[in-house]
Amino acid sequence: MVENVLEVKDLTMHYTTRKGPVFAVDDVNFHVARGESVGLVGESGCGKTSIAISLLKLLPDNADIKKGQILLNGTDLIPLAEAEVRKYRWRRISMVFQAAMNAMNPVYTVEEQILEAMQQHLPDMSDAEMDEKVDALFRLVGLDPSFKDQYPHQYSGGMRQRAVIAMALSCDPDIILADEPTTALDVIVQDALLKRIRKIQGELNMAMIYISHDIAVIAEVSDRVGVMYAGRMAEMASTEAIFHYPIHPYTMGLMSAFPSIVGEKTALVTLPGEPPDLLNPPPGCRFNPRCPYATDICKEETPPFKDHENGHFAACWHPGGEK
Repeated sequence: MVENVLEVKDLTMHYTTRKGPVFAVDDVNFHVARGESVGLVGESGCGKTSIAISLLKLLPDNADIKKGQILLNGTDLIPLAEAEVRKYRWRRISMVFQAAMNAMNPVYTVEEQILEAMQQHLPDMSDAEMDEKVDALFRLVGLDPSFKDQYPHQYSGGMRQRAVIAMALSCDPDIILADEPTTALDVIVQDALLKRIRKIQGELNMAMIYISHDIAVIAEVSDRVGVMYAGRMAEMASTEAIFHYPIHPYTMGLMSAFPSIVGEKTALVTLPGEPPDLLNPPPGCRFNPRCPYATDICKEETPPFKDHENGHFAACWHPGGEK
């Protein structure tokens, strides 16, 4: 039986603004098994990063989790006080943040920043053991340990990103969230970094959630893919199913707009319109104003996120464009 490291049930998180609530994450459901990679993909502002900071409970002051469960190895993190949640961050769930340079403190060496997390969560380790582990982490992510006493600004972009990954791995977490892990890196460094992450994940049997707007990155590293739209999960299935047999009209539109280097040349199809304003999202299915298959029920009732066959989940009244 497959063990789920993380289960997210009906997660709903809103931001409070002067103009009203922003419905950033609404009724999101998914799970991640041990050793599995799950990718979350979607347009900017669709709620991907909002899900990540909710899972870590690193919420800004104007954010509020309205309902749902975040079950990490069976423990619901949502009702826990901050002091309790800190015992899980880095130790059980950690994150590779989006901007590597901004994620690190410029006045401390890279080694000092990795040691800080270890000293907090691994108090039984001796200084010598921690020093050995930092060296091992550097080698694991492809960095020379001789660079560990340097400052973040002395690293290249790819080196900083690897250092952030080493920091996320420092306390042997069960699951890592990687938010745009290859942003601002050239394609050669991107490819090398993704291969390195996949290799590490396989060796350590960790679960991972990759967050990106880059479908190509998600396809390369994920076993399953979740497609977000306007704060809701539109579709989730195996990577192969999402790319070859999408059933939600939004996912179908994304695949039509994505060029392929194999097969016959086909015209790319763009999605009409724009994503909705999450201060005032449309009733029913939030994709209905842009959907070519929308009917009255799409404009009135929210479609359930359900299994249409073999673990292929979608929230759509007309899966595959059927009437």
